[in-house]
Amino acid sequence: MITPVPLREPTFLILTALAREPMHGYGIVTEVAALSDGRLTLRPGTLYGALDRLTDEGLVEPDREEIVGGRLRRYYRLTETGGSVLAAETERLRRNVEAASRRLRDRAAGTTPGSAAAACGSGVRPASAVRLAGGPA
Repeated sequence: MITPVPLREPTFLILTALAREPMHGYGIVTEVAALSDGRLTLRPGTLYGALDRLTDEGLVEPDREEIVGGRLRRYYRLTETGGSVLAAETERLRRNVEAASRRLRDRAAGTTPGSAAAACGSGVRPASAVRLAGGPA
């Protein structure tokens, strides 16, 4: 199992964009913007620098080239290793989201560990209800 260093969001979204099908640079830029609901706009220098790095790491590779309007258009695709890294990162993020969601649900319900509601529900009295020996009743 691949356990990569957590991916930065632009890298994660580039790999995600390529998970469906090979794409050329402008297609990747458009797909990343859509995946991020417009929060992330990749500039060409950033995109091609990332694609070069991802190619060097074996996560993406050139798929094909074509000439469109007199200009070279290179398509990139996710490699098997890239798919494994994306799957591992997706699972890591899913677990983080589940943990955060549980904590937020507990917080909203007032049942966070150590809270009075959680302590009362577990048969343990909250510290505020414990009378110290020799203290006022």
